[in-house]
Amino acid sequence: MIKQELHKLIADKQACIGVIGLGYVGLPLIVEFGLKGFRGIGFEVDTKKADEINAGRSYIVDVSDENVKKCVDAGVLTATTDFSKLSECDVIIICVPTPLRKTKDPDMSYILSAGGEIQKYMRKGQLMILESTTYPGTTDEVLQPMFEEKGFKLDEDFLLAFSPERVDPGNPQFQTHNIPKVVGGVSKDSTEVSSFLYSQIVDTVHSVSSARVAEACKLWENTFRAINIGMANEMAKVCNALGIDSWEVVRAAATKPFGFMPFFPGPGIGGHCIPLDPHYLSWKARQHGFDSQFISLAEQINSGMPKYVAGLVRDALNDNQKSVNGSKILILGVAYKKDIDDMRESPALSIIDLLRSRGAEITYHDPFVPEVTFDHAYTIGDGEPLYNTDLTDDLIKGSDCVIICTDHSTVDYNRVCDLAGLIVDTRNALSEDLRNGSKAKLVRL
Repeated sequence: MIKQELHKLIADKQACIGVIGLGYVGLPLIVEFGLKGFRGIGFEVDTKKADEINAGRSYIVDVSDENVKKCVDAGVLTATTDFSKLSECDVIIICVPTPLRKTKDPDMSYILSAGGEIQKYMRKGQLMILESTTYPGTTDEVLQPMFEEKGFKLDEDFLLAFSPERVDPGNPQFQTHNIPKVVGGVSKDSTEVSSFLYSQIVDTVHSVSSARVAEACKLWENTFRAINIGMANEMAKVCNALGIDSWEVVRAAATKPFGFMPFFPGPGIGGHCIPLDPHYLSWKARQHGFDSQFISLAEQINSGMPKYVAGLVRDALNDNQKSVNGSKILILGVAYKKDIDDMRESPALSIIDLLRSRGAEITYHDPFVPEVTFDHAYTIGDGEPLYNTDLTDDLIKGSDCVIICTDHSTVDYNRVCDLAGLIVDTRNALSEDLRNGSKAKLVRL
């Protein structure tokens, strides 16, 4: 039986692991398998990425060159753009993007493309696992029929499961091996074999009754975060109107040892998961006649934060008898979170676009991001590309306003406070001592 055959291959570390998509999810995953002695083949449409991996170099902040090279030199990791090699794999894990269309509906094209490649080259005896975040029902409603079109039968010829990725880029405390893994199969055998597979590289595996439960689990996790961030952003606006320090309020509330979990305001939400996943859940709910108003309200609040920040900048410049039009504005940080290079859905891009549309002259400094091309976010225009600028004294002093959009730890905020005339801090990057000793006018979210 396929269950026993795959179980033995995994137990003996003879199973070849194929991973489609070598990004923030796929690359750490296949390297972890390689470090545990499993042979892996990474599949990419980007030739440059495949070449980098085969040369022993990583382009992901959470994966070291050392580990990639170690796996490549040991012969347990290769990357390719040749999808016919999927037939060599005993396990195929899909780790492709799942973005939104401009209508905010799920864009399933990457999953469908990956499924189509598997369908062309699949053979009997393989386990397929989807890790890409998606709506409940994708694994059994979309992928299972694709694979069965070849005449293969679930549990007899192939196994199929969903296991949501839980990646937090730039977080050294939690990485692939110590983040609990949720696994749900389309069948019982699929769940058991998939759980056994992940137990080889992950400390804790939590099996659930179905792929749909696992799919919903991922959306619940990130919708929870999106809604609570939305509340934090709404409270920040209220506190600002009342002249209260919202960050001090959150810290005080967080001293309660039960019934409260701190979430913090910011210029908006970014990354691949938090801005997108609630839309997948609400879209699926609408297919069943349910309008998820709570999710929609949080999305409205969070997506409106860049406009709110632009308003704070406008008002602060106006207090200095300047207009946005013609002002020199320096953006500190354009990645969606600190100390990484990921710009997906970064609120900084929308802030830049809004200020540009009002005539501001924008410069940015971000040591992790050499170029911004404005195809990473839903912006209101097609702005010219921007390039990272060295954070010189003259740049800081010559700026009419400095906006801290991302609080990278490499920035010398003491120097910024000493040299800037106006700072809008959206991340609470400035300590109380810095704020008290700063010569600049400070505006905080």
